Amino acid sequence: MTNKFDYVKTRRDEIDAIPVKWQATVQRVMKYFTRFNVWVYKTSSGRLMKHFPGGFPICIVGMTGKRSGERREIALIHLPWDDKKLLVASQGGMEKHPLWYFNIAANPKIDIMVGGTTQHYLARQASAEEKRKLWPHLLSLYPDFDQYQARTDRDIPVFICSLTTD
Repeated sequence: MTNKFDYVKTRRDEIDAIPVKWQATVQRVMKYFTRFNVWVYKTSSGRLMKHFPGGFPICIVGMTGKRSGERREIALIHLPWDDKKLLVASQGGMEKHPLWYFNIAANPKIDIMVGGTTQHYLARQASAEEKRKLWPHLLSLYPDFDQYQARTDRDIPVFICSLTTD
């Protein structure tokens, strides 16, 4: 099967789909593991649980809940790009956007903790052309994004986060 996005090199028939019956379980496991990861990372000022499997560095992204207005935090792969950060709402290539995507889309003022340092950012969703240009850089930091995009028909959103003085 051909890819919907021509810059994605992985073909869908080269990867395994996440069975629909397992997606809720996978999401639940990810939710609780992420909560634990955030707690350990923050408690240790970024010294413990600072890498995802495979050695990929993480950051903690703080945001405001879309409906609740409460603070939310999630551990994501740290994706630096010059003086900016990138966030990829891949959720492993599942068919729905992760919940944090909707929070940031509604409230783009976020903070990102790397190690023991937290900085404030303003997030905006990359356009299709920006995503195309960023794709090689994203894959240089985390090659599995290519498989995730090949796995789903949804256009996996990418946020470009710029430092603010808030």
